[in-house]
Amino acid sequence: MIIEATGIHKSFGTLEVLKGVDFSAEKGEVVSIMGASGAGKTTLLQILGTLMTPDSGELRIDGKNALGLKERELAAFRGREIGFVFQAHHLLPEFTAFENVMIPAMIAGGRTQSQMKAAAEEVLSRVGLWNRLNHRPAELSGGEQQRVAIARALINDPAVLLADEPTGNLDSATKQEIHQLFFDLREQLGQTIIIVTHDPDLAALCDRELHMVDGRFM
Repeated sequence: MIIEATGIHKSFGTLEVLKGVDFSAEKGEVVSIMGASGAGKTTLLQILGTLMTPDSGELRIDGKNALGLKERELAAFRGREIGFVFQAHHLLPEFTAFENVMIPAMIAGGRTQSQMKAAAEEVLSRVGLWNRLNHRPAELSGGEQQRVAIARALINDPAVLLADEPTGNLDSATKQEIHQLFFDLREQLGQTIIIVTHDPDLAALCDRELHMVDGRFM
């Protein structure tokens, strides 16, 4: 398993959000997580992405005990192994598409400037934006901005890509394009992709469709 979570519990005050959740995904698998608002989907995704620590449970990513890392080690591990795509693109408006995609590579380090530039150009080409590299977010459509966000998530070649409502703000035609893009990228790059979504069409395309109800998978 590329990612495996066992017995995940998480509460906020007296509110128990996750109640002993088990989750695993294999390399190259695309898994959707559906459920009503407040069911615990996003909380689980944040824990799987090491952005939030569970009250109890275990989490292994690519064979590594992610919960056993110190803060600095965890930040470096997260930058290498996990990519994030959110409903809001979170692109920096003053930077071009190319520059936005470069940022995680520069933070992670380990590559020369020319290697990082080549990687950014390649991943933007993969998402169909080779001719939009020098455009700022305001000059891009919503679908193009989401493609930039996906490219940014992939720049460090992570083992796992986590997406939280990645097409929630897009029109129907653009949604279908982004849905297909996830599966094209899986075929090309082999990432494990975990998608929290309310969109039954997207969920139905995935290798597995999980449903969360009141902090548990049903």
